[in-house]
Amino acid sequence: MSNKRLYVGNLPFDATTEGVRTAFEAFGTVHDVSLVTDRDTGRPRGFGFIEMDPQAASAAIEGLNNKDFGGRDLTVNEARERNSGGSRG
Repeated sequence: MSNKRLYVGNLPFDATTEGVRTAFEAFGTVHDVSLVTDRDTGRPRGFGFIEMDPQAASAAIEGLNNKDFGGRDLTVNEARERNSGGSRG
């Protein structure tokens, strides 16, 4: 059984990997936390990705989506695969 990758949006800009991991560990084992930063400035962009066991991931979506984290309501859902190639515009 493979891990499930979750998208976590609307994170406060001062969120830390450790803080996010702690919040998600309440629902099960967290295998990876990756918070996205701006390539040029190195500052957080307010979203990231979490890898968890499938059952824990489902519980985390139920438990954390639209819930307050650091003063902001999180968006938590299953991450969609990126389209390869193409442009953003």
